[in-house]
Amino acid sequence: MNYVEIQTALQSRGYYHGRIDGIYGPQTRLAIIEFKQSQGLPGTAYLSQGALNRLLHVETKVTPKALDVPWVNEIGRYLGLHERFHNWELRTWLKSDGRTLGDPAVYPWCGDAVQTSLALALPDDELTGRVDENPYLARNWLDYGQECEMGFGAVVILWRGHKGGMSGHVAFLMGQDKANKKILLRGGNQSNRVSDVWVDEERVLGYRKPMGCSADLPPVPQYDASGAIVSENEA
Repeated sequence: MNYVEIQTALQSRGYYHGRIDGIYGPQTRLAIIEFKQSQGLPGTAYLSQGALNRLLHVETKVTPKALDVPWVNEIGRYLGLHERFHNWELRTWLKSDGRTLGDPAVYPWCGDAVQTSLALALPDDELTGRVDENPYLARNWLDYGQECEMGFGAVVILWRGHKGGMSGHVAFLMGQDKANKKILLRGGNQSNRVSDVWVDEERVLGYRKPMGCSADLPPVPQYDASGAIVSENEA
């Protein structure tokens, strides 16, 4: 493994923002430290084999099924953008639909990312009920569109903290590990960036799809998430 590959992996996850030059310089060291800290590992610039395995673990599975779900394609254009390091790009995208929460480095923006993706991909889609009043509160997305079965690209609403509370998270369904009861989500405000993360399936409050979507969503791709990092708090 050389540092071109390491820098590329760090950049794809939003940690490295310099030129891909294969040089183990200050920016590369800082990116390694930030990545390791995000994984709960010691904040050193040394990449052990275990840390390297985590860095190179492919959490995003490229699948042609994404072509059938335009809102997944929309948010996929911004994978890896960080709320602080790519603030201008994120703010520009999040307000491009004419409705935005504000600075993603200040406010929780998972609902903003979902709403923007759907609005740009489906300009005739309408928000109703609580989600129209406030699309930025994740649990309000339980009022969105129509209830559906688990499917690729479904809007997934999670509880966060405890099931009976107010906190939550909303993102799009990308995959499942049925054996380990995990699901893969693509969304905003996941480790402060647009990213794919694994979560426990037991946190799901509901699955929704656009009201005008009469067809079933594509089947959920099945993966083996053994050893994957599982998110417990997406704030």
